[in-house]
Amino acid sequence: MTVQSGTFAEGAVSSAGVSLKPGFVDPVFDAQAVFRAALLATAYPGRVVPLDRTLTAPRPFSSATAALCLSLMDFETPAWLDNSLDCGELTAWLRFHCSLPLTETAGEARFAIVSDPANLPRLCELHPGDAEYPDRSTTLIIQVPSFTDGPTTTWTGPGVNGSIPVGIAGLPFWFWADWDLNSELYPRGIDVVFTSGNAVIGLPRTIKVEA
Repeated sequence: MTVQSGTFAEGAVSSAGVSLKPGFVDPVFDAQAVFRAALLATAYPGRVVPLDRTLTAPRPFSSATAALCLSLMDFETPAWLDNSLDCGELTAWLRFHCSLPLTETAGEARFAIVSDPANLPRLCELHPGDAEYPDRSTTLIIQVPSFTDGPTTTWTGPGVNGSIPVGIAGLPFWFWADWDLNSELYPRGIDVVFTSGNAVIGLPRTIKVEA
């Protein structure tokens, strides 16, 4: 992941006649703070990491989902959006604040953003990276209703002290079976960041999950 420092507005702006919500107040320092939080979530999988920057995000984005977009994405990172996100205000906001190119094919995306887990693509549809460049895989950002109200799963692997229970809510029934298949691709494979409210949980490809 690389932190971005594009141009952001402090107040509501207008792009192509569409009234847009603002981005970060201080684009450089705010993006760096969110980027550090994303790194912490990746380094300590399963740990809830709150963000100390809050955004009034365009619907249906949560504050954390919007902050990750502003911090991680730019004109070089094509993104795929689920059906619930494909609306004029949101896509205009992403293009204005991130210069973000959008793709209709999930497998071509560096980032896949899902606000409704019911619209989640199967993990095999995303790019797992190449043998020479496993880091060029898709990063999947999934906005979920809760980090605690779902079925309890047990996570083990690098960054986890023994094991950690995690109860992500709203995921489709097949998700953890797909995750097992994704883990078998290592060192290739996708990485996941879950968002809820203004916090994140990281799920790198190295983590084993017992559902």
